[in-house]
This record gives sequence, C-alpha cells and structure tokens, in this order.
Amino acid sequence: MRVVFITRLAAASLCALFAWGSLSAATTPKVEFTDTRLANGLRVIIAPDHHAPVFSIAVNYDVGSRNERQGRTGFAHLFEHMMFKGSANVGAFEHPLLVFNNGGNMNGTTNKDRTLYFETLPSNQLDLALFLEADRMRSLDITRENLDNQRNAVQEERRLGLDNQPYGRTNEVLDELAYDNFAYEHSVIGSMQDLNAASVEDVAAFFKTYYAPNNAVLSLAGDLEPAPTLAKVRKYFESIPRQPAAPAVDLTEPRQTAERRQSLDDALARLTRLDIAYKVPPSLTPDDDALSVLTTVLSGGRSSRLKNSMMPTTPLGLSNGNPKAACSPERWTAAARGKLLSCRTSTIHAGSPDSSTRPGSPSPGERVVRSLSASNSEAPPSACQVRTQRSIGSPAPVSHTAPSCQPSELPIASKTAAYTSTGRSVSASMRATACSTR
Repeated sequence: MRVVFITRLAAASLCALFAWGSLSAATTPKVEFTDTRLANGLRVIIAPDHHAPVFSIAVNYDVGSRNERQGRTGFAHLFEHMMFKGSANVGAFEHPLLVFNNGGNMNGTTNKDRTLYFETLPSNQLDLALFLEADRMRSLDITRENLDNQRNAVQEERRLGLDNQPYGRTNEVLDELAYDNFAYEHSVIGSMQDLNAASVEDVAAFFKTYYAPNNAVLSLAGDLEPAPTLAKVRKYFESIPRQPAAPAVDLTEPRQTAERRQSLDDALARLTRLDIAYKVPPSLTPDDDALSVLTTVLSGGRSSRLKNSMMPTTPLGLSNGNPKAACSPERWTAAARGKLLSCRTSTIHAGSPDSSTRPGSPSPGERVVRSLSASNSEAPPSACQVRTQRSIGSPAPVSHTAPSCQPSELPIASKTAAYTSTGRSVSASMRATACSTR
C-alpha cells in the first residue's frame, strides 16, 4: 500500500510539473513579425495573430511636446485633435464614425515623445483602416475654422482637467522644477497663451515637418497575413511623399547638484499634498529593468515596503509612480529618451486618526520622509519636491488635523497660483500629504 501511495504521489507530481511547464510555455508565446521600410521611409511592422477575427492598427509619429518651440507649446496635442477634423476624402469626424459603424474602436494619445493613433476592427475592414490613416497622413484638412474649433476644445480640456481641478497644476509645476531643458520642462497640453498664438501657417508647417511617412511607424497585429497586408500598405501609403528629416531635439539635461523644492498654493485643494520625484536613467538602459523591479518592491500592492511602513500607523495615503509613467497619468511612456522622473506622492486622508497627536509621536511629515528616505540621512541631489497646499482665504476644508511645517522644513523656493472654479462639478480624491523635514 505504501509503495502504491508513493508511486501515485510521484505520478501526480510529474503531472503537475508537466502542467506547469505547459502553462509557462503557453503564457510566453513567441511573437512573429515582419519589419519593412517602404520607399518613402515609412516603417511597417506586421504581426499575425489568428486567435480572433480582429486586428489592430497603430500609427506612431515621432513627435511629442519635446519637439515644440518656446511660444508654441501644446502643438503636438493640438494636432492629435486636428487629425480627426477631416482630410481630402474624409469629412470632419467621419473617421471615428466609420470605425464605430463597422464594429471597431479607436483613439489617439500624445506625450512628450510621440503621438499615437490606433484602431481595432474586424479583420474584413483592413482596407478601411489603411485608407483612413493614409488619407489623413497625406492630406489633413488644415483650415482656420478647424484650428479655432480644436483650439477651443483643447483649452476647455485644460480648464476641466488642470486649471479647475484640485492639484491640477501640481504635475506641471513638478516638471518645471525638475527639468532645465525646455523640451521636457513644459507640459504636453501647453499654455493658453501659446494655443491662442497658433496660426494656420504654424499648424501647416508642423504637419509637413512631423506628419511625414519617414517620421512614422505603422504597426498591424491580428488576424491578417503579412504578404497581402504589406501589399495593401504599399497601395495606400507608398505614394505619400517623404519630407526632409525633422530637426533633432537637444535632450541634454544639466546635472542636478542639489535638492529642489517648491510650494504651490491651490485654492481648490482641501488638503496638503507632497510629491517627491527622483531623476533616473532613461528607458531601454541597463538600469531600466532594475528600476521596474525596485518600483514593484516599494509600491507593488498592499504588501509593498512603503505602504507597509506608513499606512498601518499613519493617516497617510500613498501613491508611488512607476518611473515609466513620468509622474502623470496622461504620460505613460513620457521622457523615454531623456531622464525619467520616478514619483512618490504621499497623502493624508480626511477623517483618518492622526497618531501624531500623541506626546512624543513623530509628525506625519517626519514619517513620510523617514519612510521614503530610510536609507539616506538627507535627500539625494536628484530629488525634487512640490508641496501643494490650500490657498489662504479659501473655503474651510473638511475636518482633519493637518501637519504644520517648521521653519527648517519650508520649501527652498515658493510659487503661488490661484484658480477660479467655473462652477461645474469637480471630482477629487480628497488626498493630501505632509510636508517633509530636513
């Protein structure tokens, strides 16, 4: 009986081992793809995947806010909007309409390094997707009416998402504080003044320079065959003329030799928030994978080091940014070619018990810094801190015990900004952070 039991146990173990091996192999499939350069410089990547009768197409233009010049910020993001206003054979907003009516979805995104447009459609709609993308790459409808319309849309997006949101300006100020090079210093959405200054001639020149086939990568993945798909790509795209190479962008960033701090008054903030960012190497460098692992160890879930060291005993909410996120939800791969920012945002939730009221207990601010800088006696020279706080004279916040900064804790530099609410409903997480100590 004992021999039979051991034999069965061994057999079960072998089955489990083989099952695990099969599962591991199934979760790491090899991606087959072709990589072709057309005569006009367009790079085409095709990856067949026949698991479902759908495909996705993405056109990535090598242009982001880093390519903008001073006085003309917000152009890359403005163009993302302009690309849906029609082209020679497609009317205004017919592009999304045609995609949706044929069972697909689509969108576009802009960050500091690139502008991306993508669609997912049934596999029998490949010609439609190629036609739509090629037509707007070839002949975008750039008119004063379209420019004014989308300029107003972008400005309203800024009012709604930044200027009239609690902590809406914090990420902008953090970039301005952290970077000295204008390419990454300014925000993707740009300023109201620069958007107002944009002319039709400016937009046309921007389009000719950056929306060229030799400045783009076209990727297709899904239920398609490489050879006939490439033939269709050539049919729709290869006749689009190439343009002179876009001017190179200087991404050189002077070495930061001392910690930087800034204080921001926000009339819409109900609690204080502290953002700490560290400059780390760019993506695709040897340290990139190690930094991803470090971020997971520090902030990956409820068992992470930082959350375990702060959340159980303090009224602090903690948000830890992935370095690839470059501190902002709108820029998941921003600063991929220059220095990244790895962000840590510590917050105090309204109504949480404040253990710092006990005699001898450290303040929330002290606990934040002790947790974030446990292995350093002082902040590294690559660190940047932005403290966002409620403006003096603004409405009383919800009841909480806010930390106070001693003179030695005050930020090195200060800047104030006031915001006016438009009266629309504003959704906020009601988060805040303590000030740091030195």
